[in-house]
Amino acid sequence: MRQFAEIEDLSGLVRDALGSGCRVVAVDRLRGGSKKGVYRVRLDGTRTASVIVYSWAEAENFWPGAQEADPADPFAPASGLVPFLTAQRSLDSLGARVPRVLVADDSRGRYPADVAVVEDVSGGTLEALFETDPTRAAGTLGDLAEMLEVMHRYQGQRYGRVDLLERGGSVSEVSCERRVLDRALRDLEEAAGRAGRIAAAGAALRDRLQELADRVSPRTAYGLIHGELGPDHVLVDADGHPVLIDIEGLMYFDVEWEHVFLQLRFGERYTALARPDLDPQRLDLYLLAMRLSLVAGPLRLLDGDFPDRAFMQEIAEHNAKEALALLPLV
Repeated sequence: MRQFAEIEDLSGLVRDALGSGCRVVAVDRLRGGSKKGVYRVRLDGTRTASVIVYSWAEAENFWPGAQEADPADPFAPASGLVPFLTAQRSLDSLGARVPRVLVADDSRGRYPADVAVVEDVSGGTLEALFETDPTRAAGTLGDLAEMLEVMHRYQGQRYGRVDLLERGGSVSEVSCERRVLDRALRDLEEAAGRAGRIAAAGAALRDRLQELADRVSPRTAYGLIHGELGPDHVLVDADGHPVLIDIEGLMYFDVEWEHVFLQLRFGERYTALARPDLDPQRLDLYLLAMRLSLVAGPLRLLDGDFPDRAFMQEIAEHNAKEALALLPLV
């Protein structure tokens, strides 16, 4: 049975971050995370009402059967204190708002896992703000568009996760589009083993992926992208500014990959984030690849004991339907 953090586990760590006068009065494990634990720690005896603790303990990772990954693969599982701190530092240097880090500790002396104590951004998620205050949310969305423009225009000559590149990780000789195609073919094979209607259309989906990949022209410069940026991964601070979270997968890659995900997650609000100079051939390939990833990934997660099972099943079924809708009519 998985063991999660309690008050006594986090009190010492939080006192080290904020001073011995603060007292932990409650710890709430926030739902939704699949690779790390996210805890809201409520406090007394300090001007700070609460902080967030990230824990990369093994018990917090719900992905089953993790395998040794190609170090040059930007889609390899991104989790841990080092990827988080590197991404936090990279985004902060560009002026992109991220939670302030109060303490980061990989000593395992205060807590038996890598942990970070960060600010608790007060305004909730942009996703929630769309429902409660659409006018304020529109302003935050505009700020997010400006932030993404800065990130995407900040280019590198190599692609990959920022933490791996910073540590001198190996450089892939495979193009972004080939990397996406290979991943999509693996996702298709995996999804076909779990979803009957994907299996029935397997040959057509393989042919379509190859056809779309053949249309893509080479490219040698890459933008800085979040990689999984939905409105639930954007917090809103007291001034209404967007704050990026779940940043461990920050990478240099084709910005079309980011824009496909933005379009899926923001829906009709994506118009505020769109840009006119995207490659339509890449968008076509990446959209189908993303749909297949969002079938295979949730179904893979359900092989383990992830608690919110109905939600993951719903994601997989929706994206299976959308992937099939991308096949040309015959």
